[in-house]
Amino acid sequence: MQLFKKKYQMHYKALLSLGVPIVIGQVGNIILGFADTLMVGHHSVLELGAASFVNTMFALFLVFAMGFSYSVTPEVGSMFGRGEHEKIGPFMRNALAANGMLALILLAVLAVFYLCLPLMGQPEELLPLMLPYLLILIVSIPFMCVFNTFKQFFDAIGNTKTPMTVMVGGNVMNIVGNYVLIYGKCGLPELGLLGAGMSTLLSRIMMTVALCTIYLGVKRYRVYAHGLLHSKFSAAAFRHVNALSWPLALQMGMEAGAFSLVSVFVGWIGATALAAHQVMLTLSQVFYMVYYGLGAAVAVRTSYFNGRKDFAAAKVNAMAGFHIILWVACLASVPIFMLRHTVSYWFTDSADVAQLVAVTIFPLIAYQFGDGMQCCYSNAMRGVADVKPMMYISFFSYFIMSLPFSWLFGIHWGYGLPGIWWAFPISLICAGVLYYTFFQRKLRREAAAAGVEL
Repeated sequence: MQLFKKKYQMHYKALLSLGVPIVIGQVGNIILGFADTLMVGHHSVLELGAASFVNTMFALFLVFAMGFSYSVTPEVGSMFGRGEHEKIGPFMRNALAANGMLALILLAVLAVFYLCLPLMGQPEELLPLMLPYLLILIVSIPFMCVFNTFKQFFDAIGNTKTPMTVMVGGNVMNIVGNYVLIYGKCGLPELGLLGAGMSTLLSRIMMTVALCTIYLGVKRYRVYAHGLLHSKFSAAAFRHVNALSWPLALQMGMEAGAFSLVSVFVGWIGATALAAHQVMLTLSQVFYMVYYGLGAAVAVRTSYFNGRKDFAAAKVNAMAGFHIILWVACLASVPIFMLRHTVSYWFTDSADVAQLVAVTIFPLIAYQFGDGMQCCYSNAMRGVADVKPMMYISFFSYFIMSLPFSWLFGIHWGYGLPGIWWAFPISLICAGVLYYTFFQRKLRREAAAAGVEL
């Protein structure tokens, strides 16, 4: 026991020190999701159903953009670990260029999605609510791409408190904006779901401006700002950023796609199922955003150890992160289970939605082990820049496994929304085992090449 404690204790402390501020920032997003769903749901059940479909589909693009920015962590983290601070600014210049290019691509794809939305078989009464709300969210994409890039920089150098503070401030602004614009307070018109979209856009603009200002204006980041502003664009570095970013974006996008694309299946069931699905997605963020924060800390510290070629420490660090995630999963599952019959009333007064949510809670709890494992070890792979296998693992787990099983259980066999969600434990456990296996294999290869024992 003493040997176990000595082996992991240092990593527990370091991961929590890095990860907790990220978790707090992400919990702010959870609270924001709760507030959005609660405020929109109490304004109109139809608006809740419309928000469910648009938010889950739009989340695919947001997660894709977030995954694309993840290439910043292993590169900046490795440079920072080696003390090569002067190289970070030029890298950030090319990273911002790559993420700006991604923003243009996503805007084009979202424009097509907007035009095709009426053809997707969703309830006709929801379309007048969905279309203007989606249009407002599309405008926010370029701001999120810039924000993501700077956030990953701050995380990679170990300053996770700055983006945490900015995100919490942005979320508070969003909640206040929701109250004012959804319900028509302070002399403003009652805009309902459209008001929620406008509030989200304004908060994302504010968060982006705040992080840019801190990066460029604070004295302690002068070496990074100078490198960003005065270095030349490098085609080779731009290609390198893209070579890392696209596999990460596809990995994250396919994972999000497993949740977002099943919304099409849920829409075939009806508006009540869509509303219950939105409540379930909001609850699932309680788990995932905590895992994300801790997983991001695993990626940062793994990148440090990888830069120093301390592969044994990278291995123990990842396992320590998995231990923490499992503890969180066990603790968080208890209140979710106990509140399964009443939690939906936080968002809507519909008894039908409450009944559907109560039975769909069970697959949510069942997949936490797999979700925690895949989140931890996908981030560990990101920390060692082993990104290409992540694409193939995600494609197999979420497209070959998850989507077909969701259709089979929920639609073909007629188990409805709970059946759709029971496909997730299968796909997430599969992904977790594969990420773990490939991470261990990468470390063994790197250690052998460096002539060190693992």
